[in-house]
Amino acid sequence: MNTLIGFGRDIEYHFARGLRAYLDRVARAVGVGFESCSLDLDVPASGYVALDRRLPDLPGHDLALIWDEVHGWAAVVEPAGGGAAKPLAYLGGREVLPAPRAVARFLDVLRAAGPPAGSFRPPVFRAAGHHEDLVDWLPVTGPEGLLRPSSPAW
Repeated sequence: MNTLIGFGRDIEYHFARGLRAYLDRVARAVGVGFESCSLDLDVPASGYVALDRRLPDLPGHDLALIWDEVHGWAAVVEPAGGGAAKPLAYLGGREVLPAPRAVARFLDVLRAAGPPAGSFRPPVFRAAGHHEDLVDWLPVTGPEGLLRPSSPAW
């Protein structure tokens, strides 16, 4: 991981902390804990949230959410016997880091309506890297140890 220093702050450090906090918020919004998550800080940065429910139409497949800094959120299914995850739908929208409640609504609609609930084509929000563009949109840890958003939209 490259370290960028910008205006007296370590961008990659703050990016990693903020992305971890964001992933934790999304996990809680969809009803799982941070223990169901993994984070990859390589370029492109990505996150994974394992879900404890399956889609009714795909009972033999595990359901998960994945995020990456280029395409944003997608719901994926993983074959029970192993193998590559297959994207079902992309959240899309206008933001690569939508509010956790928007990700939870996307998952709820997907569970109710099936894969047409999202886009089948991955959106392209940005180029990978340049994490300084995302740092101010990620949540930060406040003095009480509580997470607070850096964006007023959250």
